[in-house]
Amino acid sequence: MRIWDLHCHLTGLPGFKPEERAGHLLRYADRMGIERLCVYMGLKFLKNPTPDELRQQNDEVLRAIAVHPDRIFGFVYLSAEHIETSKEELERCVADGPMVGVKLWVAGRCADPALDPIIARAAELKAVIFQHTWIKTNGNYPGESTPDDLVVLARRFPNVPMICGHTGGTWESGIRAIRGQGNLFSDLAGSDPTAGFTEMAVRELGVERVIYGSDAPGRSFASQLAKVQGADVSDADKQRILCDNLRSLMLPILKAKGIDA
Repeated sequence: MRIWDLHCHLTGLPGFKPEERAGHLLRYADRMGIERLCVYMGLKFLKNPTPDELRQQNDEVLRAIAVHPDRIFGFVYLSAEHIETSKEELERCVADGPMVGVKLWVAGRCADPALDPIIARAAELKAVIFQHTWIKTNGNYPGESTPDDLVVLARRFPNVPMICGHTGGTWESGIRAIRGQGNLFSDLAGSDPTAGFTEMAVRELGVERVIYGSDAPGRSFASQLAKVQGADVSDADKQRILCDNLRSLMLPILKAKGIDA
């Protein structure tokens, strides 16, 4: 089966340069037969980066793409705390650069309408929109979105596809939260490889709204692939989850950029 990984990082890998870390990440991916990786954020996890740090984070991903353009897709890291800088980075990295998606993390909750200009421009560019979400039993980070926050945003842009990163971590609640919002997709990445995640997502959302990701190297490719490969769903459904659904979301911007997929 073809496998495209929605959710990868450079943090936590060996090496001091983005090029080195990307090489290690791809070597691990090759062991598992993973064809292409979506990479976001730079060498360090920065919850609330300054404008200069945002640019540096994106520069580091651009360097990884430059070395492996046939294997790595880049998503531009943007921040709800720095809307103007984020709009500039969207133009630099996506409109005028090789990146094909948007990554939003924990600088501000996505229910806030302040984020709307970023979403509107990303949609114009056909960029894939990925929003981290989590439901922590001991309380989320300040500015960390939940799946319910993402539903609020998605209702303001009902024709714009968006991916619910981690599906809230507490995936039973996350799946239920996004179930009624048809433009939201479930990201399987990052939680423990417990049985039932993929099956519930397929049952409640429909297989066309479920996407494999790993959150590597924070999680192993093997453990995250096991959620799909060991799931009680058909092989045709596994292929859609492992590659086809993500590829379908990405095809408009890939075609616009002339990227072979």
